[in-house]
Amino acid sequence: MTTSPDSGPSREVDARTDRYVEELCALDPLIATYVGVSGHDAELPDLSPDGMQAVEDLNREAYADVAAITPVDEREQVAKDAFLERIGLDIEFADARLDRKLVSVIASGVHGLREAFDLMPTGTEEDWEAIGSRLSGLPDAVAGYTATLREEAAAGRVSAAAQYAQVVEQIRGWTGQKGSGDFFTGLVAQAEAAPASLRTALEASAAKASEAFASFGHFKAEELVPVGLPKEAVGRDHYRLASRRYLGAEIDLEETYAWGWEELERLSDDMKATAERILPGSSVTEAARHLDQDPARQLTSTDALVEWMQTTANRAVAELGDVHFDIPEPVRRIECMIAPTTDGGIYYTGPSEDFTRPGRMWWSVPESVTSFSTWRELTTVYHEGVPGHHLQVAQTADRSELLNRWQRLMCWVSGHGEGWALYAERLMDDLGYLDDPGDRLGMLDGQSFRAARVIIDIGMHLELTIPEDNPFGFHPGEVWTPALGREFIGQHCLMEDAFLDFEVARYLGWPGQAPSYKVGERIWLQAREDARARAGDAFDLKAFHRAALDLGSLGLDPLRDALGRL
Repeated sequence: MTTSPDSGPSREVDARTDRYVEELCALDPLIATYVGVSGHDAELPDLSPDGMQAVEDLNREAYADVAAITPVDEREQVAKDAFLERIGLDIEFADARLDRKLVSVIASGVHGLREAFDLMPTGTEEDWEAIGSRLSGLPDAVAGYTATLREEAAAGRVSAAAQYAQVVEQIRGWTGQKGSGDFFTGLVAQAEAAPASLRTALEASAAKASEAFASFGHFKAEELVPVGLPKEAVGRDHYRLASRRYLGAEIDLEETYAWGWEELERLSDDMKATAERILPGSSVTEAARHLDQDPARQLTSTDALVEWMQTTANRAVAELGDVHFDIPEPVRRIECMIAPTTDGGIYYTGPSEDFTRPGRMWWSVPESVTSFSTWRELTTVYHEGVPGHHLQVAQTADRSELLNRWQRLMCWVSGHGEGWALYAERLMDDLGYLDDPGDRLGMLDGQSFRAARVIIDIGMHLELTIPEDNPFGFHPGEVWTPALGREFIGQHCLMEDAFLDFEVARYLGWPGQAPSYKVGERIWLQAREDARARAGDAFDLKAFHRAALDLGSLGLDPLRDALGRL
């Protein structure tokens, strides 16, 4: 279904934002693929300066139109406020001349071009024809993006040299210059059932696409790395704007930095107590080693990992649905996947608009990682699946009677979404799903990881001083650097080194995003307790969850206000 709730001529906010969905999908077909709007899979965006300007112009026009509309009711007022807050921040980023230049190991024009293929269907000849059309257009799309970055660099607007260099290495992996193979040729090799003529055309387009990406990597290495910023810290002004974009709220950065230390100390104490339950007299590291030596907790292949993830995710849906959550029927399907790249990272992609493509949980497994410990990863399945991202995102997509099309498909606030996913992990502990001390240690490790990110993300980008009296005796009085950030997260997280290396690089290239997890969780937890206090014995957790998720994604400030009325 593609219509908005209560659609009609009087609901002008819904009508205008629905039109924006169509207009943006036409300008950026990658967004259409990502959110599952049909009809654009064979197309690519114009990433040249003119193409970038067209999107900015669309945002300004839509913002002005929606700002001038008087909502007909409270529901449409929430939709209007959400649209103006999100699109307004996009405009602020454009005005600050930040959006076009930003390149990181987690997000850039070439990342979007490559990742779109992961979500494209491959079941029919028509599907492969769409893939072929998109592949054949990649050289022009990459050329347009090259022109944009070259223009930005000529004006002195560049990202950090280290981020450019690391993306060069990623591209080398994607194009088979290092690692296990070429992404593009591997993609079309799956078209075994396609006619021979189509397979030949796909192979030719894949080869040209790979060549275009490889050439883009050379461009970055030769032209951008030498002029890139010498340090990755972005400074206070950039960071404050980025933080608002990811949180939908303005926070006191120093207070949040101090709270991060307190939260990490609390979690560290809890981890020590939990380790004592696993192996009396042991340290956290010794308890983790003990768990890793338990064959019952080990998976020795990615196939085994996928099977375990899928079984675990399906069980959560079956047991939580109709008991602790209202899970609509279309949302009860989730797919667990291994990503076709080895960059590192775990992430979720939402369903298509018609739910023919389900929500998916992805793992990008570094080549050095060959085994997996279920005690470490159980909480991740809850975070990415149910009751985490999958429940949240897919339920929003299904609520056509309550939310307009833009709210359901395109509105995403990291603080809201990632905060909910961390809240979901804690909730599973409350509900008894992490009673096993090993599984609980895994959850606490993930929480500790996110708390440490609050400290080092703010600390590294603002180049703050490490407190003299910090509870861990970590380099007191020194100024944060990327090297100290990597050392610190390694001391407070039990993940594989390859994952941690990627994560620290990600923070440095994506300022303000990493703290959104714990900051968002902090607000979700407080809102629940406030609602419980107001309702007393009448408080219904299931009803709270349903009402909260039915609001759709919101900035944390409007979320706090809306939850305060539940």
